[in-house]
Amino acid sequence: MIGGTTIVYYLLTTACATTIGLLIANLMKGMFPVLSTSGLEYEQQESTSFMDTLVNIFPDNFISPMSDANMLQVIVMALIIGFAIILVGEKAAPAVKAINVCNDIFMKCMEMILKLSPIGVFCLLCPVIAENGSKIIGSLASVLLVAYICYVLHVVIVYSTTVRTLGGMSPLKFFKGMAPAMLFAFSSASSVGTLPLNLECCENMGASKEVSSFVLPLGATINMDGTAIYQGVCSIFIAACYGITLTPTQMLTIVLTATLASIGTAGVPGAGMVMLSMVLQSVGLPVEGIALVAGVDRIFDMGRTTVNITGDASCAVIVSHLQEKRNARRARKEAKKNNAESGTAAMKNNTESESAAMKNNTESAAMKNNAERN
Repeated sequence: MIGGTTIVYYLLTTACATTIGLLIANLMKGMFPVLSTSGLEYEQQESTSFMDTLVNIFPDNFISPMSDANMLQVIVMALIIGFAIILVGEKAAPAVKAINVCNDIFMKCMEMILKLSPIGVFCLLCPVIAENGSKIIGSLASVLLVAYICYVLHVVIVYSTTVRTLGGMSPLKFFKGMAPAMLFAFSSASSVGTLPLNLECCENMGASKEVSSFVLPLGATINMDGTAIYQGVCSIFIAACYGITLTPTQMLTIVLTATLASIGTAGVPGAGMVMLSMVLQSVGLPVEGIALVAGVDRIFDMGRTTVNITGDASCAVIVSHLQEKRNARRARKEAKKNNAESGTAAMKNNTESESAAMKNNTESAAMKNNAERN
């Protein structure tokens, strides 16, 4: 139930993100500069089909997923080991203890690394600003501005609404609790690197550790709301540079392609570029147009990573809340059933007592009549 709810939520929010990106980009495309497309070259990376992704989530062994940092394979490996531990039963108690100890050790390692994160973030941002500063101020500033407007709108509208209505939490409380993870994600542009801090923020907001431990790693690989916004904005911008106006049918195709590609390209390095090439091909736009935005992809990536991890956290809060409500309903049903059974048993005892009393009274009356006759 948790897995199904999580995947449906991720797919729906990704579709909403792509729609917002296309809508705002169309409204503001008059701001976009028309750059020269002559001589553009882009070496397209090999895309991975959904079926290949499905097959590749099953690891060849239990060591390579961790060494290669393949999150989907790590999740599948953890599920297999978890089910095996359940089936073994009490004999697996030492293994459970060892896994918990290892988890505590690794989390402590991440805490020590995160304490040095301000220095690392500074070192990461310096070359980005030094290399791309003039480009940001120049021709692509309007495209970046539109993308970031879409990022903010999606976070404020979609996540605030879902957290409030489905998660039972105030949006202000949610964003306040997520602030450390969002800031780290923006500066590091790494969903996986933000995972430990994101997990800590979700637990501090009251999300179940069991739910967060499943939802957040899965979201780090298949939830790409920020990337979906990037697809929509860049598709409109590239089409404008080539003098092409996208039809409503083509824009619907972009929504569907970006939503499905968010799972099909899970775990692929540079997934944003791979997804964009798939989206452009789906509507017949030149793939070479990616070269127009490739130079400032890091600036796009900082915003879309922040959106991605915020979406992961919103899902963890929502699924935890729904799970709590489901458990509460189950507990009420059990209590009601137990009360009904207790009432039935009491009525049965009362009936038996009354029958025994009537029987005793009848026997006493019969003995009295016999005595009077004698």
